[in-house]
Amino acid sequence: MKQKILSVTAMAAGFAAMAGIASAQEVRFMCSSDGNECEVYEDVLRRFEADNPGITVAIDVVPYQAILENLPVQLAAGTGPDIAKVTDLGGLNKYYLDLTPYIDTAYWDESFGATLDWYRAGDRQGYYGMHSQLTITGAFINATLFEQAGVDVPAKGASWDDWAAASRAVAEATDTPFPMAIDRSGHRVAGPAISYGAALNGPDGPTLSDAGFTAFVQQFVDWHNDGTIARDVWAGQGGATYQDAAQEFINGELVFYYSGSWQVNRMVEQVGDLFDWRVVGSPCGPAGACSGMPGGAGIVGFEQTAHPEAVAAVIDFLAQKDIYAEVAARTSNLPAHLGIAEAGVEYEGASTGAQAALNAFAGDLPNVAPAAFWYQGYAGNRAMFGITVERVSQAIVGELTVEEAIARMADDLAAAMAETS
Repeated sequence: MKQKILSVTAMAAGFAAMAGIASAQEVRFMCSSDGNECEVYEDVLRRFEADNPGITVAIDVVPYQAILENLPVQLAAGTGPDIAKVTDLGGLNKYYLDLTPYIDTAYWDESFGATLDWYRAGDRQGYYGMHSQLTITGAFINATLFEQAGVDVPAKGASWDDWAAASRAVAEATDTPFPMAIDRSGHRVAGPAISYGAALNGPDGPTLSDAGFTAFVQQFVDWHNDGTIARDVWAGQGGATYQDAAQEFINGELVFYYSGSWQVNRMVEQVGDLFDWRVVGSPCGPAGACSGMPGGAGIVGFEQTAHPEAVAAVIDFLAQKDIYAEVAARTSNLPAHLGIAEAGVEYEGASTGAQAALNAFAGDLPNVAPAAFWYQGYAGNRAMFGITVERVSQAIVGELTVEEAIARMADDLAAAMAETS
């Protein structure tokens, strides 16, 4: 895959360098963007280079799929970058550079709290990643369609059944093609599954086959079969391929869209004045939870780097409160930095609607269940996400019954865990 290379600045002349770091070191940073993240990093890292003239940071901008598929292969072959923005947080732990010798760990503990554990696995319990974008899953609704249909928007605390009924009523009254859609992603359906009682980490370890998970899968398949959920999002793809339904929502063809906070900029830019939209968080399930899934991306260094101190210096620079706050404000991302989250973010250039949407997502974070935080940090979650997508899709298209799909998921997970062990 051809990568678009964006060099942050030309290499600074001379031999001046920060203490302990040799001059003329190039650090390569593999980056993908949901919006403008890589562009903003390019800008702020110019300041880092000005303060550290012996180091150049070159940003390689790649599609998100390259981070998921190509980066692990490169790391296994020893040909990966020095730094990357990743989402498989614990799963890539064995490759991470331990930043502990180079950073103020007390500051990192105070600033990033529990998200630090998402980058740890097994006996590797150091400081490996700075969580740069905190996300949470939740729903967008087309408020204009609700108004045209004369259907009341369900109140906070409404159930998944309430939202399904309301979305069907709106779609029928307005002749809208699709009442609901959920991204084709194991991460995306985890929150609803938890709200239906899925433990994900049971008494015998990780599980995709308990009663709560089964109950959600059955409901999810039923909604596909009765037309409540847009079928092609999940049934139109094979394997564990990711697919969202953002374009259907943007086109006004969808009443209720369950995705996440990273889509806010896209909605602002592409929906524009076509219709009014709102963020309504995560509906509640029969188990009493109203949980979304936390997630996002973080910036990590890799042990294979020839410049570990320089890599740590770059990441620690981005972790500093003033730089982190600026990046969050300019990229419209929820902050994982606890001090900044507590103070609040005034998102740069954000419309009233975007500011309200981001605040709505942030306000839903207290509803995130402990199981969701565990799942996001579990090193084997990538395998579990893939198993979920593949087997649930087979149940949706009728290749397997729900009972058979759950049994296959249990077997798949056991095999994946055995292989990892």
